[in-house]
Amino acid sequence: MNLQGLQRHITNLNQWNKDNFKGFFFASQRIGYLKQPVWSVLSELSGEFETSADGIHLKDAFDSFESRTQVLGEVVDVLLSRGVMTHRHGEKYPVTHQGRERSIATIDRAAAPYFGLQAYGQHVNGYVRREGDLYLWIARRSADRVNFPNLLDNMVAGGLPYDLSLQENLRKECMEEASIPAELADQAVPVGALTYCRETPTGLKPDTLYCYDLELPPDFRPCNSDGEVAEFKLVPVQEVVEVVAETDEFKPNCNLVVIDFLIRHGIVDPESPGYLDLVLGLHRKF
Repeated sequence: MNLQGLQRHITNLNQWNKDNFKGFFFASQRIGYLKQPVWSVLSELSGEFETSADGIHLKDAFDSFESRTQVLGEVVDVLLSRGVMTHRHGEKYPVTHQGRERSIATIDRAAAPYFGLQAYGQHVNGYVRREGDLYLWIARRSADRVNFPNLLDNMVAGGLPYDLSLQENLRKECMEEASIPAELADQAVPVGALTYCRETPTGLKPDTLYCYDLELPPDFRPCNSDGEVAEFKLVPVQEVVEVVAETDEFKPNCNLVVIDFLIRHGIVDPESPGYLDLVLGLHRKF
């Protein structure tokens, strides 16, 4: 098996240059990283932010969850008015230095990478067993998606908003993306979390993906209901291995979810050189 072909996806999703960023702080805790032109905009807003040698600080005067959410929303308005950001997503994402449960505010999902904020998602490997062989349900993203149109995707994958629990969001995404009823979605097995940190032209994505395996009945057929998926295909796992190792047909972070599935199900040989690099590379510390 071509482990180098798998490893390149992990490498590509962990490329960033700290020299391109300034820290973003509140109460002496770094909550994000700012890239030009965002940090210049914040440095102009002296009523709300202070600039220091280590970065830009939201002032302690914003001493409530609501006031911090409001001021960050106003900054997003400025970024939109200046053309730095192009749109809002409409979902609330947590602003935190450590874990969703320790959020200090919320911000629109589309703004998270502009502020280099930790973001969270959920991905489900839908699979079927046939005569001892594994098959994965693979989605193809719709052509009108803003990000990564037409690329392959995990059966169910979505962001994790601030105001939904893991179980609530998993049920929602399963129904919207694949018409999986709640009683079947609840059978999804949590199998861990993956992390990566990637620089983008506009900012930084230090992301955490909660991963699940869901073994589906042989006669189940996923059906999209929100327009985000063009089609589903049931693919033998060895064919999926080849696609991930030899091509860039998958949305980048979905490669990591597939690689993790291959490792956990013993499809990637632990005797192969580079095996531990794969395992450790899926769990980078920010």
